[in-house]
Amino acid sequence: MSTGRIVARATVLILALSLLSRLLGLGREMAIAYGFGTTGTADAFFVAYTIPYVFYGVVGVALTTVIVPVFADYAAAGRREEAWRVLSLVINVSFAVMAVLALLGAAGSPFIARTLGAGFPPETMELAADLTAVMMPAIIFMTIAGIFAGILNANQVFGPPALGPATMNVMIIAGALVGAGWWGVYGLAAGAVAGATAFALVQLPALRYVGFRYSLSFDLRHPEVRRVVALMLPVILASGIMQLYTLIDWRLASGLAEGSIAALNYANKLMNLPQGLFVTAVTTAIFPTLSRLIAEERRADMAAALQRAVKVVLLLGIPGAVGLILLREPIVTLLFERGAFDARATGMTASALLFYAVGLAGLCLNLPLTRGFFAMKDTRTPLLIAGFTVVVKLALSLMLVRVLQHAGLALATSLTVLLNMFILSLLLRRRLPELFDRAFFRFVAGTAAAAAVMGVGVFMLDAFLAARLAAGSLALMVRVGLDIAAGALLFGAAGLVLRLDELGYILHTLFGLFHRRAGTVLK
Repeated sequence: MSTGRIVARATVLILALSLLSRLLGLGREMAIAYGFGTTGTADAFFVAYTIPYVFYGVVGVALTTVIVPVFADYAAAGRREEAWRVLSLVINVSFAVMAVLALLGAAGSPFIARTLGAGFPPETMELAADLTAVMMPAIIFMTIAGIFAGILNANQVFGPPALGPATMNVMIIAGALVGAGWWGVYGLAAGAVAGATAFALVQLPALRYVGFRYSLSFDLRHPEVRRVVALMLPVILASGIMQLYTLIDWRLASGLAEGSIAALNYANKLMNLPQGLFVTAVTTAIFPTLSRLIAEERRADMAAALQRAVKVVLLLGIPGAVGLILLREPIVTLLFERGAFDARATGMTASALLFYAVGLAGLCLNLPLTRGFFAMKDTRTPLLIAGFTVVVKLALSLMLVRVLQHAGLALATSLTVLLNMFILSLLLRRRLPELFDRAFFRFVAGTAAAAAVMGVGVFMLDAFLAARLAAGSLALMVRVGLDIAAGALLFGAAGLVLRLDELGYILHTLFGLFHRRAGTVLK
C-alpha cells in the first residue's frame, strides 16, 4: 500500500475517533459549566486539574513522540523482541517515577495551589489544594497511556490511542453529572482520576494484538533507557515550556474577577476543538511516515509529505479562526448558557474566545512543524524556540492583562503561538528547501481569500437570522447550524474556484470513500 494511502486511511480513522472524543470533550465542558459555571469552585477545579493535564501534555506526549522513531529503528533492524523488552523497561521505570511524583504532589498540594492560584481568596485556595491532592494519581495513568499510544502508533495502530481520550471524557462527564451530585466538586475530581485510568486500560487489548510482550524488569542503567531519556528530555522541556502558557494565565487570572480562569478554560477548549479534532489526526497519522522517510534518507519525499499535512491543516485553521471570531457569542450561548453558567459567564468566555481565535492557524501549524523536527531526531531546536517564546508570552501577558483583563491573556497566547509558528517554519525550511515553494504560498493566499468570502457571507447571514428568529435554544441552534453550514459551503465553493489543490484532493478522497461504501452496501 502506498504511503499516501496509509496516511489517508490512518487520518480518517483517527479523525472519526477524535470527533467522538472532541464531542465528548465538549460535553465534558458543558457538564462542568452547568454544575459550576464561572465560579470560584470552577476556578479551583481547573487549577487542580492543571497538574495532571500538564503531565500528560508534557511527559505522556513526549513518551509517545520518542517511542515512535525508537521503535522504527528496531523494526528496521528486525529486532522487535528486543524492542518489547526495552519498552517494558520504559513502562516500569515511568510507573515508579510517576508514583513517587504523585505522592510528593499530594503532600505538596498547598504549595501547588498557592503557586498557581496566588490571587485566590483563602477558601478557594484551600479547595484548590484539596482537589490537587485528590487528582494527583491521574499523572501515573496519563503517563502510561502516553507510552501505550507510542507503541501502538509505531505499529500503525491508531484507533485505541484515539479512543482513549473519549473514554476519559465519559468518566469526567459522569463525575460532573453523577459524582458531583453526591460529593460536589470532589465527585468531579474523582471522575478525572477514573478517566485517566480508563485512558490507559482501553489500550491494553490492542497492545496484545500488535504482539507486545511485557516483561517485569527494572534497570535504570540500561543503555536504551538512557537513550530514551536523552531523546525525551528536550521534548519534555519544549512541551513543558509550552505548558507554561497555561500556568502563566492561571497565575495572573487568579487575581482578576471571579471566574476568569474558568472563562479562559472554556474559551480555550472551544478554540482547541478544531485543532484537537483534525490537526491531531493528521499529525498523528503522518508522524510515523515522516520518521520512516527520514530513516530511509528520502528527505524530498519527507518534505512533500509534511507540506501536504501543513496545507490540510491550513484548510481548517484559517476558516476556523474566521468562524469562531464571527460566531463566538451565539456559540458560547448555545453550548454553555444554562444552569450555573449565566449571561455574565457568556460575555467573559466570548471575549476570551475572540482573542484566542486570532492565533488558531498558528496553534494548528505548530504541531506538524514541531513533529517535522522530531522526525529528524532534532528535539533541541523546538526546545530553544519554545524557551524564547515563553519569555515573549510572559511579557505580553503582563502588558495586556492590564488593558484587557483575562482577554488580554488570550491575546498574548495567540500572538506568541503565531511567533512560534513563524520561527519554526523559517528554520525548518532551511533544513528542507522543498517544503515551502511558490505554489505553497499561492495556496495560503487562496485559502485566506476563500475564508474572507466565507466570513462576509456568514456575517450577513447571521445578522439576518438573528433579527428574524425567535429567542430560545432551538432557534439559536438553527441559527448557528445554518451559519456553519453556509460557511462550509461558501468556503468550499470559493476554494474550488480558486483551485486549492488540497481541498480538491480531500473532496475527491471523500467522494471515493462514499462511492466505495455505497457500492459495498448495494452489493
